[in-house]
Amino acid sequence: MVLADFKSVRLVQAGWQVRFLPLPPKFMNKEFLQEKLRALPSVEVLLSSEELKDLVTLYSHPLVARVCREVIADVGEMIVSKGKEVNKKEILAEVNLRLEEQFSFRVQPVINATGIILHTNLGRAPLSDEILEQISEVATNYNNLEFILESGQRGKRGTLVEQLLCELAGAESTCVVNNNAGAMFLILSALAKGKEVIVSRGELVQIGGGFRIPEILALSGATLKEVGTTNQTTLEDYEKGITEKSALLLKVHHSNFKMAGFVKEATLQELAELASAKKLLLVYDQGSGAVLDTRQFGLQKEPLVQEGISAGADLVAFSGDKLLGGPQAGIIIGKSELINQLKKNPLYRALRPGKFTLSGLEETVLLYLKGQALEKIPIWKMISQPTQKIKERAEKISKEISSKSAKVSVVETTSYLGGGSLPGQGLPSYAVAIESTLPLENMAKRFRLAKPPVIGRISEDRFLLDLKSVFPEQDSVIASVISQILN
Repeated sequence: MVLADFKSVRLVQAGWQVRFLPLPPKFMNKEFLQEKLRALPSVEVLLSSEELKDLVTLYSHPLVARVCREVIADVGEMIVSKGKEVNKKEILAEVNLRLEEQFSFRVQPVINATGIILHTNLGRAPLSDEILEQISEVATNYNNLEFILESGQRGKRGTLVEQLLCELAGAESTCVVNNNAGAMFLILSALAKGKEVIVSRGELVQIGGGFRIPEILALSGATLKEVGTTNQTTLEDYEKGITEKSALLLKVHHSNFKMAGFVKEATLQELAELASAKKLLLVYDQGSGAVLDTRQFGLQKEPLVQEGISAGADLVAFSGDKLLGGPQAGIIIGKSELINQLKKNPLYRALRPGKFTLSGLEETVLLYLKGQALEKIPIWKMISQPTQKIKERAEKISKEISSKSAKVSVVETTSYLGGGSLPGQGLPSYAVAIESTLPLENMAKRFRLAKPPVIGRISEDRFLLDLKSVFPEQDSVIASVISQILN
């Protein structure tokens, strides 16, 4: 096989310095090199081979042809630099490997056995069957996205979901954009451009993907005014920071980290009273989108979206695909006058969501209003699943596995909500644990490359498949994948 040689070529292409050993004299012969280069199969020959016909059907002719050209070029480099002879079979195998590697980045279903229910890297909240059915109907047909059926006139998108969100959160008005970072960017651009935004130093957080609150503030054209300290910011700190240039007070829920010890922060209600007295706006970046009391599941209390409104915030922003359990979206609720200003801003058109998001969000919110969230929204079904039930599932999977090369057992473990929600707070769970002579990283990779991919975690010299974040109907698939990998 020539995979090691191909990897060397890839390192050279990536800018790595790879030192090759001096070549034997015969490889320095020009005629010899030309003969080997002429012997290489052409792209047309490779594409017409039986081995690539299925790949052309699967990946398309242009993509397979491009990869063939790249492989032939790399083989030519190896012939010149190392005198390495490569046959057609090896070239075809490398073409296949590169296409598989390229298409491993294609968005595809995976089984989340990490125990992290809202795993940002794995797409956060999975959607319910009801939501998917609604999206599917909208996606496969024309729809009334901006059309009023009663009058036959052009309408505004998102009318129903806005009404449903107002009902759920007890707000005057609402609007929906593509994500919560976009929501904050729109708010600050529309309401505080060229003015000061006062925020606690303890709330200058970094959110997913490396985005930081100070950077969003800067891009919006607003001026950041830091008050207080990392661990102590009082109401007086905010008051002292207010000037004639101030536009709003910003309260950021630090949902993705936890502060403990000698800490103090002003409450939303205190800030609302101060903002009202100083004729400023109060914006609350709640982030997680919690609308259910998390204490009923043995967790600490997560601030609710509804509480932001009742405490007096003028606008509250949060995500649609975290604890709300819907599609990716940024949701802004609050006073009608301010929401109207946001919708008139040119940025709103750039950030507004499409038909899939709006139809999925409609169905999500409707499930809450019907009182069916725990039964039909996947993340809440997982969160509320009895620990004993998870243990029984793990034991059943373990009993189905027979392997002489590994030990498979059931272990007690802790799962987490993830997605920047309730940091450090765990939920009791059980996992299928695998102990083997195979290095753990290699074991994890084998599971990632399985069909379908199974994503677990390494803990205490064991590879764990935590069932808290696994759908019960996927248990048989996990058992099958374990058997294939261990046998």
